[in-house]
Amino acid sequence: MRIEDMNWMQVQEYLERDDRAVLTLGCVEQHGYMSLNTDSIFAYRVAVEAAEPLGVPVFPPLNYGITPFFLAFPGTVSLRSTTYLTVVRDMLDSLAFQGFRRVVLVNGHGGNVPVSPVLGEWMSAHPECMAVLHNWWNAPLTWAAVQAVDPVASHASWMENFPWTRLEGVTAPSQQKPMVDCDGMKGMGPKDARKLLGDGNFGGYYEKSDEDMMALWDVAVEETRALIETNWQ
Repeated sequence: MRIEDMNWMQVQEYLERDDRAVLTLGCVEQHGYMSLNTDSIFAYRVAVEAAEPLGVPVFPPLNYGITPFFLAFPGTVSLRSTTYLTVVRDMLDSLAFQGFRRVVLVNGHGGNVPVSPVLGEWMSAHPECMAVLHNWWNAPLTWAAVQAVDPVASHASWMENFPWTRLEGVTAPSQQKPMVDCDGMKGMGPKDARKLLGDGNFGGYYEKSDEDMMALWDVAVEETRALIETNWQ
């Protein structure tokens, strides 16, 4: 269930029988030839499709994340880590106050991973609650499905090129891009990172067949659903 399709009275009724919720974490950053909002699109879509059969409410994505390396690419917006982590904590506090006790945070952006230790701190302050971070794209089954299609997969490459992240009128290159030195990029500023990356793809082909992509997506949805449904020990 999408929160935008509910009113507060329906949420109250839901909380009388269940205490699960899904928060989605995204980012606005360069993705080569794809949408700047790719990470948010992914996080929300996989969460909604996974949670729908379970009747668990999914909250709209936190569209901005931590992405300082890409600031030289126009359209990218980055939050300071302190700002981002405070916002996530405030979101969790709001849900706990209302009676949500089990929260899955479906994350679409690697730069948001620093939220993980915050969840441990938050659960220590709220021992009646549990929060789980799910990086959908590199969860075990989904990552295995990616590797089965093509082990050369990276940011802004084919593995993020789905029908819903493509842009009308934009044609991606057909060749395989050599992998960039991602370790070397860690010490760079935004301008140097842009020079290294060129179009933004870290390496690999720019697209695969829709058949391959939809099979991969089905694995991601099922793996996310299993987490929402069962991983509360």
